[in-house]
Amino acid sequence: MFKKLFTAAIGAVFLLSSTAGMAFAAPETVQAKLAAIEEDTYGVEQTGALIDRINKLEKDYDGQHRSGSMMARVDALYDEVYTNSSKPSVLTDLNAIEWNIDHEVSMASVDKRVADMEMKLTGSTGEGNYQSRIDALAKASFGTNVVPVMPVDVPANTLVKIELVTPVKSKELKAKDTIQFKVADDVVVNGMLVFAKGSPGEGVVTKVKQARNFGRNAEVSVDFHQTKSVDGTYVDTFTGEESKKEMKSLAMAGGASLAGIAILGPIGIVGGAFVHGKDVDLPAGTQMYIQTKADKTLYGVQTTLAQ
Repeated sequence: MFKKLFTAAIGAVFLLSSTAGMAFAAPETVQAKLAAIEEDTYGVEQTGALIDRINKLEKDYDGQHRSGSMMARVDALYDEVYTNSSKPSVLTDLNAIEWNIDHEVSMASVDKRVADMEMKLTGSTGEGNYQSRIDALAKASFGTNVVPVMPVDVPANTLVKIELVTPVKSKELKAKDTIQFKVADDVVVNGMLVFAKGSPGEGVVTKVKQARNFGRNAEVSVDFHQTKSVDGTYVDTFTGEESKKEMKSLAMAGGASLAGIAILGPIGIVGGAFVHGKDVDLPAGTQMYIQTKADKTLYGVQTTLAQ
């Protein structure tokens, strides 16, 4: 059953943009990269002198001082937290461990996620830096501190079921507003988990038309342009023919009316004269499908789940 399947959108029009969308751009300055790491690590950007903030991150992650300029040290930290190169990133390992424990990943900070998992497994929070604590969690969860992840080729048009975190309400939105969502179900490719339930994604409102007289319904266009995979990579996503077909088949199976699946295209209900059109009002938790835009190689977590 398609959870909360557009029931609030009866008679309204909610268009999913199928444009390419904006690729995720990594921050470039010392300040921007530092802020990004701090927000993902502690939940909020820190204050104080840049050098003190860099020292704190190095101490908290593994206690090791990176060499070089401030930019070089921040670059090194950024790569370790986010980049999958010779080995999986910190976030890849953390996502894999958390999914193995809860079969879902959290949108919370590294600090909170590590502490929450320690409480679930041992009943108390650990001591030391994040790397040693993540290693201990991996050992407790997988039986080894080497997390079982490996590269997997994810084909274009792989379907991803998502769930709104930000409500979509035509009366409250304007173009360029951000719409947050999360992955609603695990996505497995060739036995490897590539999108984990709970992983965040981001869309942008591209057009809003308010409901008007003569039964002219409101319209909201949203481009769900990036979805975070289990390895922390932002993958380009969009609403294409495959995802529209999946939504339509599930909607029909659930007994939704044509108006109830207005998300699939510009379907309007034109009433009599002086009849006001319907607003778009989709609550948080509304589910739908999107798909990957291009072939992509990602790190996946070994799993026995069926595809």
